[in-house]
Amino acid sequence: MGLFSFIKDAGAKLFGHKEEEKKSIQELNFEKAQKLMANINAEGLPVEDLNVIIDGDRALVFGTVPDQRTKEIVILMVGNTEGIAEVDDRMEVKNQEPESTFYTVKKGDYLSKIAKEVYGDASKYNVIFEANKPMLKDPDLIYPGQVLRIPKLD
Repeated sequence: MGLFSFIKDAGAKLFGHKEEEKKSIQELNFEKAQKLMANINAEGLPVEDLNVIIDGDRALVFGTVPDQRTKEIVILMVGNTEGIAEVDDRMEVKNQEPESTFYTVKKGDYLSKIAKEVYGDASKYNVIFEANKPMLKDPDLIYPGQVLRIPKLD
């Protein structure tokens, strides 16, 4: 897929800011990478040889995934983290499938409104919700700047 842009100041607050004062950039980047990998592993996503390298506000993601959905979820979990502005996808997919499109949530958006816009049917909001699990835990908890997967309908 390549390089993906995200809003650096939006997203999950996975990284602390207090400890940044006493550590080198290399130490901070290593710790951020470790936290991102732990977050991905905690969700039970099947990624072989997962590795994340942080370079400033860019994350390079390596590994092998079974399908396109898993790859996209990993990209979104990393990119929807505060402090990450770009994700450089270097993952391999075992079973190639069509790519989803990505949608950046705007102020006033909610899943049924997005579903109406992209599918022409507000009742398809659950397709978007299910496509973004485990990143989304509740269909009512999305925020401006968050990037969501929009899968193609069968």
